[in-house]
Amino acid sequence: MVIQRKPMTPIGYMKLKAELQELREVKIPANVRAIEEARAHGDLSENAEYKYAKEQQGFIRGRETELSGLLAVAEVIDPASLSGDRIMFGATVRLMDLDNDAEVTYTLVGENESEVVKGRISITSPIARGLIGRNAGDEVSIVTPKGPRVFEVVDVQFLPCDSWT
Repeated sequence: MVIQRKPMTPIGYMKLKAELQELREVKIPANVRAIEEARAHGDLSENAEYKYAKEQQGFIRGRETELSGLLAVAEVIDPASLSGDRIMFGATVRLMDLDNDAEVTYTLVGENESEVVKGRISITSPIARGLIGRNAGDEVSIVTPKGPRVFEVVDVQFLPCDSWT
């Protein structure tokens, strides 16, 4: 079986790793203590604290498993180590939306790193998929959830993650 690697920036990787560490060192031990305290109150069949703590345990363990899986398949790519004019993972792309003459800037990041309000879009989003392989000066027609849009690629850069705002 071939494991499908998923691109991720160093910052995205560090955030997930920090979250996993907090789960293991803070949240799981706190949850274990909460279960023990609730169990000490007696009859578990009518103990709301116990039921809540056990429910939280399931959520915490599920997130721990999810984070472990994401980190295991991560292919960490530092955009600052990339260069060129072709759009790919890690590129910061300045676009002119030809439908409304608005300029937008997107950075193509991993699936779990996207923050649209900060201009970071997932590499698997419709816009990113439509931009992959394009160069500055290209006109691109992309079908988005809001309908077809036409962009002109104004600029392609590969910026260090710590320069992203």
